[in-house]
Amino acid sequence: MNVRFEPTRGLSGELRAPPDKSISHRAALLGAMASEPVRIEGYLDAADTNSTLDAVRALGALVELRDGDGEVVVRGTGLREAREPDGPIDVGNAGTLLRLLPGWLAAQQGRSFTLDGDASIRRRPVDRVAEPLRLMGAELTAREGRFPPLLVQGTHLRAISYDMSVASAQVKSCVLLAALAADGATTISEPARSRDHTERMLLRAGVGVHRNGRHVTVVNTDELLLDSVRVPGDPSSAAFLVTAGVLVPQSRLLIADVGTNWTRTGFMRIVRRMQGIVLGDLEDESGELSPEEPVSDLDVAHGQLEGTVVEPEEVPLAIDELPLVALLGCFAEGETIVRGAQELRLKESDRIAVVVEGLRGLGAEIEAMDDGFAVRGTGGLRGGTIDAHGDHRMAMLGAIAGLASKEGVEVVGMEAAAVSYPGFVEDLATLCS
Repeated sequence: MNVRFEPTRGLSGELRAPPDKSISHRAALLGAMASEPVRIEGYLDAADTNSTLDAVRALGALVELRDGDGEVVVRGTGLREAREPDGPIDVGNAGTLLRLLPGWLAAQQGRSFTLDGDASIRRRPVDRVAEPLRLMGAELTAREGRFPPLLVQGTHLRAISYDMSVASAQVKSCVLLAALAADGATTISEPARSRDHTERMLLRAGVGVHRNGRHVTVVNTDELLLDSVRVPGDPSSAAFLVTAGVLVPQSRLLIADVGTNWTRTGFMRIVRRMQGIVLGDLEDESGELSPEEPVSDLDVAHGQLEGTVVEPEEVPLAIDELPLVALLGCFAEGETIVRGAQELRLKESDRIAVVVEGLRGLGAEIEAMDDGFAVRGTGGLRGGTIDAHGDHRMAMLGAIAGLASKEGVEVVGMEAAAVSYPGFVEDLATLCS
């Protein structure tokens, strides 16, 4: 589906960002692992997160959708009692599901599970989750050693101390889930902090979780007891609305009920450093691990931007929003550089290549690097056509670029936005009216 977005001025209004995709995935998975029913308030109704509900159903959990209020109730199988399905588990296009689920399944002794998905997911490597799971005693087999389909044969797991070479919340979360049923205490060391939704939710479920700087330790447990989860607005989805408000002249937006977890608001801090106007209570970095997810309203207004440098240690805290940093850089004074973001090449698309190609086609002066990109600000974009390449974040980036451009932008493959933000086009229309 091709959709054209024309230049505009004066975006205004109040919106609530869609529920957080990362937290929705984790709530459904932990609900399936829990001993008692788990009520999830505000579960994201989107393609990726619905794949997670289908997956836990296949593993024996009962899922009740309560129409009209966005509530989901998951009645799980228990930590060690997942059912072996009749055929492959279809993860669709959900990379988070593909990488977190093996942690639970690896501990299901005597049962086998195959994870598969669409054409895009078959290009997403799983070797970085397979490595620590094998060290724990798991048996995994992947196509060409690193791609789906992924066969997981449940075994008895042992605790490990694991040093991650690249900060990744997905890899960390996979190991944490496996650690719940492993002998002893498992410690994971990250080179930089990554999003910590799994640790917070496990803490709420009664699991012994301890954080010391970049080291996280989890002890094994008999059961999970997670009564309820409230899913806040997704900061990664809100980032597109923030970008629109900052870039489009004469704009003033209020984005309500956004999750402001410190490990998810790296993009907001980058925007503020670029002199973008984003007002709200962002969580401070703290040594204490809280079981609660902080939320805040964000007040956003148009601003004159300055270029910046995003260093490698900032990347894990803004990984999904880095393409928007490139877009902001097109409108900023000076140069904007992102380093240490090679992880972008392993997303739904090679986001470094796709961002550079897409923005250059709209008139940007941007160059790719092995681990990021450099943008020279020219004061704006001409416009044109951009191909989403099946990537939801590229589709939404193209839409925002169109609103802020001189001539408008046609997005090829706009339907991809439904993966994480099904009402995105309608919400933009509301702000433009």
